[in-house]
Amino acid sequence: MQQHLEQAISEMLKTPTAVVGASRTDAGVHSVGQTAIFKTDCTIPCFGLRQGLNRLLPDAITLRSVEEVSSDFHPRFDARGKHYCYTVLNRDTPSPLQRRNTWYLSKPLDVDAMSEAAQALCGEHDFSSFRASGCGAKTPHRRIHKISVTRVGELVKIEVWGNAFLRNMVRIIAGTIVDVGRGRISAQQMAEILEAKDRRAARQTAPAQGLCLLEVFYNSNVSQWF
Repeated sequence: MQQHLEQAISEMLKTPTAVVGASRTDAGVHSVGQTAIFKTDCTIPCFGLRQGLNRLLPDAITLRSVEEVSSDFHPRFDARGKHYCYTVLNRDTPSPLQRRNTWYLSKPLDVDAMSEAAQALCGEHDFSSFRASGCGAKTPHRRIHKISVTRVGELVKIEVWGNAFLRNMVRIIAGTIVDVGRGRISAQQMAEILEAKDRRAARQTAPAQGLCLLEVFYNSNVSQWF
């Protein structure tokens, strides 16, 4: 996304322009709430920038809004939290239309057990068990403010709100919670996996296409996030 956005902005403004985003996402992961900034001296109004850039961007990228911000604003360092959703298509047949944004699983999932397991992750913890190798974060400590597992028809949604996330953290959490739903591990084992502080204790990393970044929060009042 960054490359396409920089190309479009540079073409529109007739000068090379760099973009800084709120977070990096793995290849195949989606976003409907990514935030990014760039500096410019142009006098084009925000509405005009949005319209013009959307004409230059590929179909897979759309700017929902363009706003002026203070010169000291940083989309990553000023972020106070993020909201992710992992979606599983849970029915006996796959869907060609949803294969790009869901993880297809044919056997019924025990959503109640998944929800019970997820609650063990709430609060501030060392999430080393849910941290991919090569993660460059200085500390594995993160806070999950809320996590929910719900079924909406044929879709099972794992939603996570937290202050920040480690590399592949949400996908590893999703893969582990799904294994609870499959009956491969018990809901009670989630606390043991967390306590192990060892990536080998958790389960598979869920496929990238099921994950979507829904929103980046800049308000420090956590109660307003939900």
